[in-house]
Amino acid sequence: MRPAIRWPLMITLSALIAPLISAHQPVMDMAPRWEHGYGFQVRIESAYSKKLQKGSSETENPFNLHRRVTTTWLEGIYTFKRELRFTLKIPYHRQDRTALIDGARLRLKGRGLGDIIIGVPIKSYRNFESSTRNIAFTPSLRLPTGSTADDFPGGDGSVDLGLSFSASFEEAKLYQYYDLFFWWNGEGDDEMQQGNQIGFDANIGWHPWHNNLQNQGVFLMMDLTARYEKKGRDRFGITGGKSLSLGPVLVYYKEGTMIRIEYKYPVFDDANDIQLAQSPQLNLGIGFVF
Repeated sequence: MRPAIRWPLMITLSALIAPLISAHQPVMDMAPRWEHGYGFQVRIESAYSKKLQKGSSETENPFNLHRRVTTTWLEGIYTFKRELRFTLKIPYHRQDRTALIDGARLRLKGRGLGDIIIGVPIKSYRNFESSTRNIAFTPSLRLPTGSTADDFPGGDGSVDLGLSFSASFEEAKLYQYYDLFFWWNGEGDDEMQQGNQIGFDANIGWHPWHNNLQNQGVFLMMDLTARYEKKGRDRFGITGGKSLSLGPVLVYYKEGTMIRIEYKYPVFDDANDIQLAQSPQLNLGIGFVF
């Protein structure tokens, strides 16, 4: 049965993150909690980079290389029961970049379906009089649904396995979410293979306002995104490295509708070999639970 008061459940935790990697589980980390509940959200990630770096140092970019990626995610969730749920993430990429290939500067584009991610969060809850805590174990599978035919491919053609351990803590004015995850990335097409990745995400939020009668309110949060990716290869060269991004998050909810606005800025970036740097990212989303 759905609880009459659901404000702690209305938090949309969608990561943001690199176009093909996600740790936070859709649609919401906490909602719905009732059996046979379901929900979906649409969110848009946008990132643009024109800074070239070697390791952690910026280097010259005489060919004006750049990368622009906009990903629209359709994400869904279904709860078989409170402790067991099924999640689905479907990305659609619109992207372009300039790359130096065989000494020539080329403008490359790609558009279409990316690699679909399936997850099965298994949760354990502890409810107290004024707070809730839970831990979760989530195996995930990333399918090679993205085309590798475009000049700027939407995937690398590999089957990837993910595993996540997360914990969240909710009180009247404070929300905390922590997620440690790992991706085993398989061998793709055309010698493409993303390196295995370990990551850590955290959301720490303040709940300054809640209208109990209308089940309406606001959360203000800080997001931390840390990644370590082993050296890999895509169509343009070496990939992988270490990065850390921080940024504010605003979540507005009313009944079963949630709106999330997030901005993340890279405060540390150490790339393998020479790559375009990590870039600031804007993430906009709206979600619904039933």
